[in-house]
Amino acid sequence: MAEVNQEIPKEVDGKGKFIRQGNRFSTPFGDGEGELPVEAGRYRLIWSEICPWAHRTVIVRRVLGLEDVISLGTVAPLRPKIERVDWEFALDEGNKDPILGIQYLSEIYLNTEPDYEGRPTVPVVVDLKEQKVVNNDYFRLTNYFETAWKPFHKEGAPNLYPEHLREEIDELSEVIYHEVNNGVYKCGFARSQEAYEESYDILFARLDQLEERLSTNRFLFGDYITDADVRLYTTLARFDVAYYNAFKCNRNMIVDFPNLWGYLRDLYQTPGFGDTTNFEAIKIHYHLSNHIASNDQKGETILPKGPNNIDYNAPHNRETISGKKEKFLV
Repeated sequence: MAEVNQEIPKEVDGKGKFIRQGNRFSTPFGDGEGELPVEAGRYRLIWSEICPWAHRTVIVRRVLGLEDVISLGTVAPLRPKIERVDWEFALDEGNKDPILGIQYLSEIYLNTEPDYEGRPTVPVVVDLKEQKVVNNDYFRLTNYFETAWKPFHKEGAPNLYPEHLREEIDELSEVIYHEVNNGVYKCGFARSQEAYEESYDILFARLDQLEERLSTNRFLFGDYITDADVRLYTTLARFDVAYYNAFKCNRNMIVDFPNLWGYLRDLYQTPGFGDTTNFEAIKIHYHLSNHIASNDQKGETILPKGPNNIDYNAPHNRETISGKKEKFLV
């Protein structure tokens, strides 16, 4: 979820640190009082291929077999050239989502809450019956797909959020969010040298620790992919083609970390991961968006040709760590 220049000051503190806005719509899915009912065909998930938060919901949706249960709408990788911060359905015929019938994502947010003043963000779940936003809680949405939506999982769907590991998964996911997922944004959107260097040091210290952790674990929690791996993957996949240059996260590329690089390839080659990763869209957004490209460069922006020597399909040999061919706990 990349921000535009006129909005960034609202999310920067007095020391120049980037503070991401909170989620307005966070009602959980479930069968309890006040929770969102779990019904096939009732909801539409809106995402952007460039957004790491949205990407992880699409990965989990596919891995668990929810594609025929929750429909999917896609906004374009570039922000529309309009006065406000928005996403546009420019990839669809007539520049409108075929189900919602809207051109801009803000339309459904404002239809839900006419005085809504925040950025319209992805991922967002829209209730088609009510024609309103019901959840844009990117931090918990995959967990709802993994638990509340279990009755609709495909036969043999993996367990990405096993009960005996949930506390540990949540703890590590919290760290990964602050120091890596959002850490790259803290570097890219810092408005002081001090804030940038602090975020940069925290980011790479955590990547160094994850590199060590993955030297003896195929995945973050051992032999099988969990929700935590999905969360880390979407940032690692964008790192070398976008964050390294666009956000000045340039101490190392992921290809420079033997274990992280092998781990990234292992996940990329897993159905649901690589086949939902659009590197071209990612590059276009982070390098050509008028609010990010070339650090406030005015006029024409340039899309880098590289990196073009990264082979995400190269053998990774990570299965030798686990001794197992299967990657999922069923």
